[in-house]
Amino acid sequence: MEIENPSFNYDEHGKKYSSYRQTDPRIAQFVMDALGKAETVLNVGAGAGSYEPDDRYVMAVEPSATMRSQRLKENKIPAIVGTAEALPFDDNSFDASMAMLTVHHWLDLEKGLKELRRVTRNQVIIMTYDPDALDVFWNVHYFRELIEVERARYPEIDKIRNNLGGHSEIQQIPIPIDCIDGFQEAFYARPEAFLEKEVRKAQSAWGFLSEEEEEVLVERLRKDLESGEWDKKFGEHRTLQSFHGALRLIISTPI
Repeated sequence: MEIENPSFNYDEHGKKYSSYRQTDPRIAQFVMDALGKAETVLNVGAGAGSYEPDDRYVMAVEPSATMRSQRLKENKIPAIVGTAEALPFDDNSFDASMAMLTVHHWLDLEKGLKELRRVTRNQVIIMTYDPDALDVFWNVHYFRELIEVERARYPEIDKIRNNLGGHSEIQQIPIPIDCIDGFQEAFYARPEAFLEKEVRKAQSAWGFLSEEEEEVLVERLRKDLESGEWDKKFGEHRTLQSFHGALRLIISTPI
């Protein structure tokens, strides 16, 4: 599958995004540890402000007016209008930079990553999903077409590393059973959540399917939940305290 434009229209579809996509403190700890002693931090594709540190100087860049307005409701600093591909900052302006679950929206990944490296003195931190690990989550059995969308949008981990240069550390992030950040894998133990339209609207991949295609996929899951078939196949997930899926944190430092 090829997707010409991987970006999601948050101005049209993201009005309730921050109600379902929030900073999970256990995942946030990985980000805080990666930031280390950085005092100035750039957050690109900042959205509503998830995973931004509260104890550093932060500059946020976000192209969507809807998402920028949600930042204010969440008591986050105002974001400037901009994209990763053309950052309006001098070289080495920030100690660290971060891009949280956003690179799969960028129109020019290579240019955006090189811009991050240009304006950053030390670590560049990317939270993303590994497209080669999407099959480990049970939703591939119900949402095959959706997973193909995701696989087409998520950049390969090595592609991110190579464009950032330097040295990269890759961390697999465990997802807690009661994760409050509503991405797909967050509901590994709560499959019924996918039956809620608003939950799906906060997951951008669904926006690349027609309403008819979406209903077919949801009906597959609904049928197995009602019959008990899902619990026969995947019920052990309801008791897993954490899940190791495709969520990754890439920490890139210059040589």
